[in-house]
Amino acid sequence: MAESERLRLVIVIGSVRKGRFGPVAAEWLASRARLRRDFDVDVIDLATAWLPDVMSADPRAVKPQSVKDLAPWLAAADAFVVVTPEYNQSFPASLKNAIDWYDEEWHAKPVGFLSYGGPSSGLAAVGQLRQVFAEVHAVTVRETVSFHNYWERFGPEGRPVATEASDEAARLMLDRLSWWARALRGARAQEPYEQPQSHTEE
Repeated sequence: MAESERLRLVIVIGSVRKGRFGPVAAEWLASRARLRRDFDVDVIDLATAWLPDVMSADPRAVKPQSVKDLAPWLAAADAFVVVTPEYNQSFPASLKNAIDWYDEEWHAKPVGFLSYGGPSSGLAAVGQLRQVFAEVHAVTVRETVSFHNYWERFGPEGRPVATEASDEAARLMLDRLSWWARALRGARAQEPYEQPQSHTEE
């Protein structure tokens, strides 16, 4: 595959809590994606992005430098995977904050999820994130990688205990992301994606 045809996959670690499992899960998924010929992979850890949690209500306000620094990495992505735990039946505030700081960077791009939690596998968080990403004009894929009771699902070397099942789930999600990323990149190149303008009666 030619270098220009490869897709840029950005894996976002959503939790910023101390002792979080997110980096382990993200690195495992990144290792699977790097074995493929269709993806170049970046991992973004929100714990080191230092995005502020207070933003101006004025959309014309100058954005903080940390927000500007992360923007090109998101803008260059053809697809995303969001790594998220489930906190109180929802996703981390740090993840919502990161989504809200940006707009066009998400437009017309596919998003997959790797979730983890207790018995629910973090899927309540994923269900809510699908609604959030729809509002920023992203396309979420059906295929999801999830780990219930994740502390029992990974060995000390940072790999899942049920390797074959986990690898297959990752393959299915990455295959779907690849299809959507290629289709949407072609569509954006043919016609730039723009939000429809609202019209008000005078």
